[in-house]
Amino acid sequence: MASTDEYEILKKFAEANRAKFPILSDPDGSTATEYGVLKFGKFASRTTFIIDEEGIILKIIEKVNPVSAGKDLLEILDNLPGA
Repeated sequence: MASTDEYEILKKFAEANRAKFPILSDPDGSTATEYGVLKFGKFASRTTFIIDEEGIILKIIEKVNPVSAGKDLLEILDNLPGA
């Protein structure tokens, strides 16, 4: 997960939600810019990139629904070639 929010905001989010995954703080938007998802100069769009062990992007999911994102992602991962 990546966000343009500052580290302290993300730390509080992770603690409140007992996150068990890393969260990248990208307050200057440089990573979001590299991936082409920075909007309005400050916010990253909700986009999921499925990247393999070699760094190859296998799939891009745009307009992620935060309510069903986990379930949707599992379904997509189960249907990837070689899964």
